[in-house]
Amino acid sequence: MIPQQQQRPLDVLILAAGLGTRMKSQKAKVLHELGGHPLIAHVTRKAHALDHEKIYVVVGHQAAEVEAAVRRELGSNADAAEFVTQKQQRGTGHAVMSAGEALKDSDSILLVLSGDVPLVRVETLQKLVDYHQANGAACSILTVKLESPTGYGRMVRDASEGFARIVEQKDATPEERLIREINSGIYCFETIKLFRALNEVKPANQQGEYYLTDVPAILAAGGEKIAIYLHQDAREVSGINTRADLAEFENLLRRGTIRRLLMEGVTFIDPSHAYVSTEAQIG
Repeated sequence: MIPQQQQRPLDVLILAAGLGTRMKSQKAKVLHELGGHPLIAHVTRKAHALDHEKIYVVVGHQAAEVEAAVRRELGSNADAAEFVTQKQQRGTGHAVMSAGEALKDSDSILLVLSGDVPLVRVETLQKLVDYHQANGAACSILTVKLESPTGYGRMVRDASEGFARIVEQKDATPEERLIREINSGIYCFETIKLFRALNEVKPANQQGEYYLTDVPAILAAGGEKIAIYLHQDAREVSGINTRADLAEFENLLRRGTIRRLLMEGVTFIDPSHAYVSTEAQIG
């Protein structure tokens, strides 16, 4: 495990309840495989590499299969994970609320991840946790800048470049839509303050969905500090939403594996048409 610089307990919450309708599949999105492993396994592995107290996984669609994938990844450390069920998928805020009984009175820091961000690096997550504590924040948001941010929630900053709000594409003004900095969906929270703020989140639409993106503004309105951690590698924290995304990420992993093997002295006659397991060891 990568040691933290501080003694504060860290819990991790992975949101993995959704079906992922844009995948056009009856299989839950986080069960689709990348590099021979389910997406949720990649995220679980990164979370477990941190110096954590507990990993909480919010499950819903195909809950038993998702739980099994997490347990397989953790192996002998499977007891490090606890599963909570989101019976109805009513938004990211509602997903976090599902873990309330287990977490609401915890004095921990809570790292919130989506189960569909397989390329995120352990070092990046640790830097976010460290940044959160160094700034004494109630909430820290990992952001990135995109050349084409259409469809993503924009990070609106105030006159001093601090947090103002997160605005979704459909609610953004023409000026706000020009903002290239977007919310990655990866957060650090002071756990108790998070669940207090969740009590104030209102349903966002007729479907009764609650959004986690409302929480930072609620905390800020109560005088809490919101920190923004701008990360430079947008691809690393990108989620997989479609089969096209999955194919693109598979190609990225394959190219990275072949590059590693080439540097180790392996010859490929035609690297562009070679298919090798990401775990391959040759020689």
